[in-house]
Amino acid sequence: MAQSVVVLEKDPTVARTLAGGLRPHFSVHLTRSREELREDVARNRPEAVVLNIEHWLLADVENLHREFPALPIVCTHRIPDEEMWMAALAAGASDVCPADDVANVLTSVMRSLALSRTAAA
Repeated sequence: MAQSVVVLEKDPTVARTLAGGLRPHFSVHLTRSREELREDVARNRPEAVVLNIEHWLLADVENLHREFPALPIVCTHRIPDEEMWMAALAAGASDVCPADDVANVLTSVMRSLALSRTAAA
């Protein structure tokens, strides 16, 4: 079974672009609401989540991290800055990447998975 990633992205164009970049490496599930995200994570147990914090709150990251503490959460934003990055990490995110930088998101997901495997070993 292929490793899976759940992507929570409001903008359909960005969602398709992210999915296209992640699909060669993962099975990708696109979601459009926090409720759908939570159900998808609980049901499918993905290896990582990519969540746009421009449209959803850091409280969503905190709640997801509390419910699934071992799950890497890579946040995206149109224009992330250092303050946002620090706040997202404090909320439980693994990283914050520009939403339109698919290569950066993919690298971050892969790095987060490698780190979580190392921690579990």
